[in-house]
Order: sequence, then structure tokens, then C-alpha cells
Amino acid sequence: MAVNETTLTSANVELTPEDFRKIGVDEKEAEVIQRESISAWKDAWQRLRKNKLAMASLVVLLIIVLMAIFGPMMSKYNYYSNDLLNSNQPPSKEHWFGTDDLGRDMFVRTWMGARISLVVGLAAALIDLMIGVIYGGIMGFFGGRVDAIMNKFSEILYSIPYMLVTILLLVVFKPSVGTIILALTITGWINMSWIVRGEIMQLKNREYVLASRSMGAGSGRLLFRHLLPNAVGPIIVTLTLSVPNAIFAEAFLSFLGLGVQAPVASLGSMINDALTGWMYYPWRMLFPAILISLTMLAFNIFGDGLRDALDPKLK
Repeated sequence: MAVNETTLTSANVELTPEDFRKIGVDEKEAEVIQRESISAWKDAWQRLRKNKLAMASLVVLLIIVLMAIFGPMMSKYNYYSNDLLNSNQPPSKEHWFGTDDLGRDMFVRTWMGARISLVVGLAAALIDLMIGVIYGGIMGFFGGRVDAIMNKFSEILYSIPYMLVTILLLVVFKPSVGTIILALTITGWINMSWIVRGEIMQLKNREYVLASRSMGAGSGRLLFRHLLPNAVGPIIVTLTLSVPNAIFAEAFLSFLGLGVQAPVASLGSMINDALTGWMYYPWRMLFPAILISLTMLAFNIFGDGLRDALDPKLK
């Protein structure tokens, strides 16, 4: 600070604003923004890109999705054609993944099975997202008796063995892709609803929510325009991690014979069909097992990376 020493030593000290002027600092330059202002989503994307393992998993997932869509078109063989003269052939230039016991091309069937598994997993996860977000949002926003009753209902439903409900539903109804998706979503939305409930309960007393309420905003506007958009980070992470769980559940049900029925096949049913001769024809089990393991691993790693990128505590 530039202070006049002579003035300080006098009896009547008169200080002026000029006496407290900062030395060596340009006030105009101090007000210049040194770092570009970025949004929370852009900041999360930048941190996600730095996670090489998560980005590698994302690339693997994109390749799997593209191959599930276009892979069967890369072969001259179709999904259903049988060729008993070429049954159980090992991988070759003619059949890249070999053939099964009916002479069907394993390359085409593997990627068609991956397509069905991905459709089931993504559809079940999206339905869980819609139900869980609405149910959990209502619980967390209204609280009190509404929260107690709805939460108790979800706890009772969650206490019922998940696989038992799924198997009973598939026994009653004809197994199909739609039935499997319905079975997986009966209790699959509960975890999503609890996560949304916790986030809404933390956010609903924030200043911007109270300000919007004081300006006359209704419950629907507060919930869908202010609260849920600010809870989208944990919701996306939960959605990403719920997809591999649904894929594994579908594969397990198909492995038990409760999934899609022949001639349609998923990765789980293909592994089940290959069990009888896996010691003699290991390629029939190898490729579907590797693909389902790689898909689940990539989803889990990417979900962990996404969680770290969206966590505000790690900024």
C-alpha cells in the first residue's frame, strides 16, 4: 500500500483513497478472465476424455453395437439356413466363427444374438429409467406420508426374490423378447427410484428451488424443470450400470431355457446350446462367451469412468 509516512506521523491523520492504492497491480488486467468459462457437461466430458480406460471401453461398445447392426450383413450366410453337411466346422475362411451342430454360420448367429441381448438390455434399462425417475421423483419431492407409503411399497416389492418373479412370469407367458423385457422391469426400476429419491431430497431445499417456489412455480415445474435436470448425473451413471445387469439377466434366463426360443437365439441360449459338446467344439461357446463378457466389462468400466467424471467432488 502507498501510504504517506509524513501524514501518519502528524497528529491529525487524514487518509485518502489514494493512500490505499495497490502498488504494481493493474486493476483492469485483474478483472480479465484468465480461464475460459465452461459448462458442467463440457467439464465432465473433458475429464472423461482423460480417462483412457473409460474411453477405450466406449470405443469397444461402439464397435460391438455397430457389429451387432451390420455384422450379419458382412457374411453371405443367413441366420436360419441349415447345412448339416458342414455341421460343427471349426473357424475358417469360409466360416469365420465356425458352424454349430446344424451347420449354421456362427459369425452371423453370434452378432444376431448380440443384437437381441443389446436390445433387451437397453430396453429394460430405459423402462427402468422412466419408471424409476417418475416414482423416485415423486417420493423425494413430496416427502412425508407420500414418501413413506411409496417407499414401503418399493421395499416390499424389492424383498420378493427377483429371479423367482421373473421365472414365474416367463412360465405363465410365452417366452419372447417382450416377455423378457417385462420380466426384467418388474423390480428393476427400484434401485433407480431410490437414487432419484435421495438426490431430490438433497436438492429440493436449495435456494433456486425456494426462489422458484416463491414466484409461484407449481410442483410439476419444480420437479421436471429444476430438480430432475440437476440430478441427471447420478441418473445417467445408474442407467449405464443397469444395462450390463439386464444383459446378464437375459443371458442367464436364456441359458436356463426361459429366454427367446429357437430358431431365434441370444448369446445366453447359444452358450446353452454349446454346452453338450464344448470339449469337442469349443468355438461354439468361446465366441458368444467372449462377446457377452466383453460387453459387460466395457459397460461397467465406462460407467465407473462416467461416475468419476460427473462427480463434483473430484473437480
